[in-house]
Amino acid sequence: MRRSLQLHYSTHDTILALRLSSVFFLFSSLLASHGYPVKAHIFIYAGCSQEKYQPSSPFEANLNSFLSSVVSSSSQVSYNSFSLGNGSSSPSEGTVYGLYQCRGDLKTIDCSKCIESAVNQISLVCPYSYGASLQLEGCYVRYEHIDFLGKIDTSLRYKKCSRSVSNDVEFFRRRDDVLADLQSSIGFRVSSSGLVEGFAQCIGDMSPTDCSSCLADAVGKLKSLCGSAAAADVFLAQCYARYWASGYYYSLSSDSSNEDQVGKTVAIIVGVLAGLAVLIVLLSFCRKAMGKILLNYHLQLHKFRYHLQQLLSLNYACRLIEETEASLRQRRSTLSLATKLTKHFVISDEVNEPLCH
Repeated sequence: MRRSLQLHYSTHDTILALRLSSVFFLFSSLLASHGYPVKAHIFIYAGCSQEKYQPSSPFEANLNSFLSSVVSSSSQVSYNSFSLGNGSSSPSEGTVYGLYQCRGDLKTIDCSKCIESAVNQISLVCPYSYGASLQLEGCYVRYEHIDFLGKIDTSLRYKKCSRSVSNDVEFFRRRDDVLADLQSSIGFRVSSSGLVEGFAQCIGDMSPTDCSSCLADAVGKLKSLCGSAAAADVFLAQCYARYWASGYYYSLSSDSSNEDQVGKTVAIIVGVLAGLAVLIVLLSFCRKAMGKILLNYHLQLHKFRYHLQQLLSLNYACRLIEETEASLRQRRSTLSLATKLTKHFVISDEVNEPLCH
């Protein structure tokens, strides 16, 4: 039976786990940025289901296949969706539905590297989760246990608003022009008007009508939630819209509490987990060494007990010998006395004298 999952999206509370392979892949992907746009792999948000699957379960096997397929497919196309384990002969608890998408202006090689980074991070951020999504600056990955593909979902997943600007009529006019243009886009679109720029994108499986409807909702939330912000981002489940004024987007802080610190937090946690991984390896070696020491100790103790038993047995034998010798000495003494008495009787007979007077 399929179970409904409720995903809790928060940039403040991130669930982490220690998978050593994911740690090392992620750590290397963060360091190996030669020829790769640095901004593409910046962490934006993640969401994880509260329901967990068991290790070595059919779901984990299908999830690993999905993640491998995502990495492989991203080297060819910027969007794809997958359904694994949903056949009639497959157990329902192992079903995985998922998709990935890169930002429309990324080159194929940059898309592939971004997706690889996202796949490595999603295993850390959402370990053993039946459902998860992760948005980086340049790409997006999502999977669930229930079928969400092609179904409309305009729920708010993330927002970020800069500080408000003064009552600049020209700015607001330019901003509204950009948002109006983005709202009518299909797929990915970049727009600009004067000093205001923006871009928007829908998930690849959405129809033009559904995409326009989703973007209209995103634009409406940009205005209602961020008001007169000089820069704002709104991410819904199936689309997003962003705008900024030149010179504001990366210089102004966000009104959202600590949301811009999540990427730094993830990087710090990766470093900590890498250190823990090294510590675990060292402890493993120590454990093996201690095992050998304990084994040798038990062998020596066994030998000691054996020799002690032999020694005790020898001591017991010596005591028996000593007691036997003492007994023999006593018997010899008795025999000697008897011999003397016998001689005395013999002498008395020869002289024909009574033994007693």
